[in-house]
Amino acid sequence: MPRRSVLQALLGVSLPLALPIPAALAASAADDPAWDLTPQQWRKRLSKEAFEVLRQEGTERPFSSPLNNEKRDGTFLCAGCGLPLFSSVTKYDSGTGWPSFYDHLPDAIRTKVDFKLIIPRTEYHCRRCGGHQGHVFNDGPRPTGKRYCNNGVALVFEPG
Repeated sequence: MPRRSVLQALLGVSLPLALPIPAALAASAADDPAWDLTPQQWRKRLSKEAFEVLRQEGTERPFSSPLNNEKRDGTFLCAGCGLPLFSSVTKYDSGTGWPSFYDHLPDAIRTKVDFKLIIPRTEYHCRRCGGHQGHVFNDGPRPTGKRYCNNGVALVFEPG
């Protein structure tokens, strides 16, 4: 491969990493000031695992969450602030090892582009507290074609 082509390819991959993410896409700050807590306050509220996922954008091991097998009717809430995020009606078995949904509740989440794996992915956060939930992919079932791949530790299930 000619040197010029290699340099152009590297520039094409690295340039997006240097550009700022538009504020409209960023989900790092909570929409509600009541949930704008310090890291120390979050650590007191959350388990170690939930803090790592919700506040540090970590990922739990696949097949580690009991919510992956939750089949009852109900609502999945943000484990950080209790905001309803998903209805059990939209939950399905994606085979990935994480609770997956094909749609979220209205005005429940915010998204931003994640470059942690170099290839851009869309991650989503709780609209109210900004807690990281997971990533959304375009390989889900109808009617949306979306797969909201959620960390189970970032959710609480409320039957009903």
